[in-house]
Amino acid sequence: MGRFASSARAIAICDVCGFQYQLNELRETTVRGRRTNILACTECWEPDHPQNELGRFPVDDPQAIQNPRPDFAELNASRNFQWGWNPVGGGSDDTLAPNNLKAIASIGSVTVSVVKDDSTANVTGIQATTEIGSVIVGGTIVTVDNPFPVAMTTNVGSVTVNTTSITVYAVTVYNAGSGNKYYIDGVGPAPTLALVEGQTYRFDQSDSSNSGHPLRFSTTSDGTHGGGTQYTTGVSIGADYTEITVAIGAPTLYYYCTNHSGMGGQLNT
Repeated sequence: MGRFASSARAIAICDVCGFQYQLNELRETTVRGRRTNILACTECWEPDHPQNELGRFPVDDPQAIQNPRPDFAELNASRNFQWGWNPVGGGSDDTLAPNNLKAIASIGSVTVSVVKDDSTANVTGIQATTEIGSVIVGGTIVTVDNPFPVAMTTNVGSVTVNTTSITVYAVTVYNAGSGNKYYIDGVGPAPTLALVEGQTYRFDQSDSSNSGHPLRFSTTSDGTHGGGTQYTTGVSIGADYTEITVAIGAPTLYYYCTNHSGMGGQLNT
């Protein structure tokens, strides 16, 4: 018999699930590209899985090159990264990690108010957990506490103090035979003093001999007693002192007693 009967109406059993189907509905399965003569229904049939093809085709994917020429400078730079713990980059062993971590932030401003009668300016309350750059304190003060009580956990950069120190002159009044005169730091009568522009000078009259002899400044010799007026630029007056911050380009000045003539001297600027 050289011919087969038609299978148009033939009934067959699925080799996978065992259910009955029309023979022409079943499909042959393949594994690794090879026919298996296993017929499966449409629900059981699966195509040949790609993972079954592993090893069938070359999959070489070399990553290294032969006889390379690496850039060692770039290699070192690529390794210059920050790592560590408590905090990052911290610790006493600098070989653990490059200690180049910097924080960029703003802490606003630090303002120091100095009262003229105080002799000390204290900077307190500055705290940082990393680097904050610099803190600049400016003002006119007599003395500065050092070191500043700055609290920190790593590095606060630098603290810069820009100050203009006050030169204090002790003023006394003494009559050496020609009437009362001012003595400056025990020198007199009425010595000529040299003042520097931009600097501050305090004429301290706390000595009891100054009672009734308030000291003031004028651009005229002997002040109001010589026909001049009181000079007030940069001048502040306290309970027992008169202070002046010499202005840039200030003229020659004179110190005098507002109550009595002939007591003062000259101030060269």
